[in-house]
Amino acid sequence: MTDAPLVEVRGLRKHFVQNDGLIDRLMGAEERIKAVDGVDFEIERGETLGLVGESGSGKSTTARSLLRLDEPTAGTVRYDGTDLTELSAGEMKAMRKRIQMVFQDPASSLNRRKTISQLLKQPMEIHGLYEGERDERVDELMETVGLPPQFSNRYPHEFSGGQRQRVGIARALAVDPEFIVADEPVSALDVSIQAQILNLLMDLQDELDLTILFIAHDLSVIRHFCDRVAVMYLGEIVEVADGSDLFESPQHPYTKSLLRAIPEPDPALARTRTALEGEVPSPLDPPSGCSFHSRCPNATEECMATDPPLEAISGANDGHEAACIHVDEFEYGTGFVAEEAVVDERFSIEGFDHADEPVADGGRSDNE
Repeated sequence: MTDAPLVEVRGLRKHFVQNDGLIDRLMGAEERIKAVDGVDFEIERGETLGLVGESGSGKSTTARSLLRLDEPTAGTVRYDGTDLTELSAGEMKAMRKRIQMVFQDPASSLNRRKTISQLLKQPMEIHGLYEGERDERVDELMETVGLPPQFSNRYPHEFSGGQRQRVGIARALAVDPEFIVADEPVSALDVSIQAQILNLLMDLQDELDLTILFIAHDLSVIRHFCDRVAVMYLGEIVEVADGSDLFESPQHPYTKSLLRAIPEPDPALARTRTALEGEVPSPLDPPSGCSFHSRCPNATEECMATDPPLEAISGANDGHEAACIHVDEFEYGTGFVAEEAVVDERFSIEGFDHADEPVADGGRSDNE
C-alpha cells in the first residue's frame, strides 16, 4: 500500500459569474463570487477529515468542486494519483464508482416518485454492477444501514428523516466506493437521530475501510467523528490540525471563536463566550489582506495588507497549520480538552429495532 494521500487538493478555486441585469449582460459586465479561493488539503486512506465553518464559508462548494459536480475554476484534485480535473466525462463517470456523496437533505436528494428499491438499483444500473443480483444487493444494503429489507418497496415519504438519511447512505454504498463525501448529513436531524447516523457512519467506516470527507458547521459533531479538522472561512482554509490538537489548542482567532460558541451544558464548566462581531463579508467583495481581519479581535493594519498563507506552526505537532501572521509559536491549552469520542450504545444501530418503523401517515415524525 502506498503512503501517498488518497485525496490531495491543491489551489482549488470555484468562482461563480454574476451578471443579473440586462444591461450587465449586454455590456459584458460581470462580477465574480469567490466561493472557494485557493484551498489546499489532503485526506489519508481510511481517515475522516472534518471540514467546518459558518454557513457560506464554502464548505459544500468545495465538496461539489472536488467531485466535479460543479466544475472547478482552477486547481488540481488528485484521487489515488489521478487528477480528476483532467478526466473526460466518460472517465469521470467511471471514477464515480470509487467516489460517492451523501447529501444534506434526504427529503430533496431522494426522488419521491421512485421506491427505495429503484433508488438503490439506479447507481448499479448506471455502472453496470451486480447484474442479476440487484434484488439481493438491495436487501443487503438495507440491512447494512439498519432498515428492514421488506421496506424497500416503499417510497421516501413513508420514512422518517433519519430513515431517509440511512437510505441516502445505502445509495452511496451501492457501488462499493472507497471515498465518501458526507455534506452535513446530520444537520437536518434532531440530536438523538444525529447520534444514530454518526455511529452508523463510524461502524461502516470500520467495516468497509472507507475514507470520509465530513462537512459540518457544528463543531461538537466534528469533535465526535473526525480524525483531523480543517476550518474554512470565506472560501479559504485558515487552520488544519488533528482533532484533539485543534480542540485543545486552537491557534487561529477564528477557530478560537468557533470553539467558544459551543454550548457547555455544565455551568461549572461554562466558558467565557465572546461572540464574533459583524457578518461574514460577501464573497463578491472580500476584504483585502487577511479575509478575517474585519471581524478579528487581534487585527492590525498589517492584517489589512497581508494575505497570510497556511503554514506549519513552530512548536506544534506535525500537520498543525494556521493562516495568521500573529501565530508565530504554538500556544498550548487555548481551547478545551476533548473527551474521547465514545459511541453511546443507546444510539448504536443494534440498540434500535431496524431504526424505527416507517411512519404510516405520510412520513411526518418528530425525527425530522
